Amino acid sequence: MFGEHHFLPLVLINLLGLAGIVIWHIQGRSRPTGRLIVQILFFGTMSLVLGLGGVSPYRLDDVELQEAGILLAKSARVLWWLHLAWTMIGFVQIYITLNHKPREAHLLQDLIVGVVYLGVALAVIGFVFGAPIGPLVATSGVVAIIIGLALQNTLADVFSGIALTLGRAYVIGDWIQLGDGTEGRVAETNWRSTNLLTGGHNVVVLPNSVLAKQGMTNLSRPDETHWISLSMHVAATQPPSVVEDLMLGVLRSCERIVKIPPPSVALKAIDAMAIEVELQFCVASPASRMSAKNEVIDLVYRHCKTNGLSLAMPPESLSWVTAVASGEPAAISRPLSSSRV
Repeated sequence: MFGEHHFLPLVLINLLGLAGIVIWHIQGRSRPTGRLIVQILFFGTMSLVLGLGGVSPYRLDDVELQEAGILLAKSARVLWWLHLAWTMIGFVQIYITLNHKPREAHLLQDLIVGVVYLGVALAVIGFVFGAPIGPLVATSGVVAIIIGLALQNTLADVFSGIALTLGRAYVIGDWIQLGDGTEGRVAETNWRSTNLLTGGHNVVVLPNSVLAKQGMTNLSRPDETHWISLSMHVAATQPPSVVEDLMLGVLRSCERIVKIPPPSVALKAIDAMAIEVELQFCVASPASRMSAKNEVIDLVYRHCKTNGLSLAMPPESLSWVTAVASGEPAAISRPLSSSRV
């Protein structure tokens, strides 16, 4: 339809391909939907010209190989394959954006983009330039094995990062606690590591392979509310019910704790000297634990002083006072207190 030697369709494909590249860059990454629409239009038009002109993107005709326009024929097919890759990548990016998880899935997105570009590159080498793909793939496999052995620690981080992303054990913004006690909010995940922003505003960089091997608690699932237990000893000068009511009043007057679910007071133990009390309350997020505990402790002191209660001395302190009064050596009579940090 366009001529015996496909001259006109090849020229049109080259012009469309170059125009598509220019407009693709002008669109920018800030408008992925518009970019994809333009890309589909250019790729569809190029494919239509290929079909109407009887031009195959998989091989060069014998006539084209004999003519001086071989460069025109090859460049048209390279541009068609390039636009095919960009169209597929555009669909992947739109899918991730529509699922509202662009940051969490960027590792998977990068992996898919790499596979698409690799497949298109092999197709161009084999179909357009006629190079044998089999020996090339075999040689690439040997090189990949050598590189893999040299970079096995880095590759372990890469695949661990992909596994953590697919498993969705956490997402950006979650507060997590590791088995060794390290905790913080997930600030960034990349191919090699995961960055945690701790409560002290420090960034902890954890290799993905190390993170995958450790036990982890996600403090943001199902929500960020976090329970705290605070134990203390009150002198046994009042009935336990009075102590319980007083501590409930403390928790109800605290402004930095969550009132739903309601806080509670557990009477753990009692002896001749003290009543052991455990205050259980909830905070809005792990980051507010310190400020909430500080407020509760301050209110406990104030309420006890106002209502004639006093906090009991620790048992080891009583042992030390008794030993000093009886004239025994303090170092011998304080085994518990000497072992505390």
